[in-house]
Order: sequence, then structure tokens, then C-alpha cells
Amino acid sequence: MNDRNIPVTEDELHAFVDGELPTERRADVEAWLAAHPEDAERVQSWRAMAEMLHARYDNVAQEPVPARLELERLERRPRQWLYGAVAAALVAFVAGGTAGWVAHGAANAPSTFQSFTTDALDAHRLYVVEVRHPVEVGGNERDHLQAWLTRRCGWTVFAPNLEASGLKLVGGRLLPGPNGPASFLMYEGASGERYTIYTSKTESGATQMRYARADKDGALFWAERGVGYVVSGGGADRDRLTKVAQAVYDQAEKTGG
Repeated sequence: MNDRNIPVTEDELHAFVDGELPTERRADVEAWLAAHPEDAERVQSWRAMAEMLHARYDNVAQEPVPARLELERLERRPRQWLYGAVAAALVAFVAGGTAGWVAHGAANAPSTFQSFTTDALDAHRLYVVEVRHPVEVGGNERDHLQAWLTRRCGWTVFAPNLEASGLKLVGGRLLPGPNGPASFLMYEGASGERYTIYTSKTESGATQMRYARADKDGALFWAERGVGYVVSGGGADRDRLTKVAQAVYDQAEKTGG
């Protein structure tokens, strides 16, 4: 790639930021960036985001993938008796329902609440540190992402529009859930903050919003029409998390998914 006019691909730019670019290509990419300030600005923003994410999550970035998030679980029958014990060890704080949210049915059984929030928070902490591969399908393919997850999960998966909350859809992926497949959507703010929406089937009836926290991240759980929802993120800012979760809730109510 001695001719600086030969375009550098998106993957090469990401590899450059991640330190994974072959040595013989590095000088060419540096020359490309020197001649293309817009790409250079993007690379700088990616590096800044990576530094911010790793400063916050380095303590968990190197942890092995929790067994509950292995894709092989999708082919196994859920072992319900494990959830309560595992969740009790990992969820540090559980509080009551959030003010302003009205229950539509009986209170959710603790085991369901704990299994959902534990899985969702584990997935959140695992993937928000990723700069290059945080999702399987990007947010620029919203229609395809929704159709794919809907087909695989068995209910209508809807990626809400959270631009009013300052969040843009990064994309999503398929994960194992407490009772089968789970959808996982990621959103990002201008400052690099990330929120995730985790949904999976549940046998529980409609429930009130409930809050859980693990380390620096919070999560809000509720259930509607046989689907459990967990919105994670916000760090210690519970008010911000509540507003994002309410936007998700409101749009899910309107769309039925």
C-alpha cells in the first residue's frame, strides 16, 4: 500500500487503534491518516473511548466469560436451581421498585429477578469494554437486527429510539438467557457512556420495576407479556438509568415488543 490514495478500510483503522495491525502496514496507515484528517479524528475519538472504557472496566475486562453467557447454554435446559445461589453471590445490592412505576401484577419471584439481573449485568460488563467488537450486528442495520433477534428469540424484539436521551444504537447480539435465547442491545452517548437492554422469556407475570447493582453498574428489571427486560448502565447515576429505562418501557408498551 505504497500509494497513499489507496483507501484504508474500517477494519484496518480499528486494528491500528487496537495495536493489531501488521507492522508492515502501520506506516501506510499513518500516512493515510496524515492525509485524511477526518479519519484521523475518528481514530483519536476511538482511542479516547477505549481509554475511558478500560479505565472504568479494567478490573473485569480480563475475567473469563461467565458460564451462563456461553452460547452452548442455548441448547441446554435451564437449571433453575442454580440461579438463586449464583445471583446471591454476584448481585451486591437489591432494592425495591422505582418510584413512579406501577406494578401490573404480582411481585416477581426473587429467583427470576436475580437470574435476569445477574445475567444482564454480566453481559453488560463483558461487552461494554469492547471498542472493535461490542456487537454482532451494527446499529446501521436496525431493521435486520430486529428481524434476526425476533426470529431467534421468539418474540418481537424492538430496538427503541433513545436519541432523546442522548443515546445512539450501537447494535446488538444474541445471548443465552435464563429460559432460552436472549436479545442484547447496546446504546452509546456522546461521552462514550454505554447502556444495554437485555430481554429474555420469563414465566413470571407482569411485574413492577426493580433495581439491582453490581460493582459500579446498576440495572432495572421488569416483565411484560412473558418477556423480562433489564436496562443496565449509568454507573452510580440511578436517576439517569431510570430515565433511560422509562424511555425503553414506554416505547415497548407502544410497540408491544
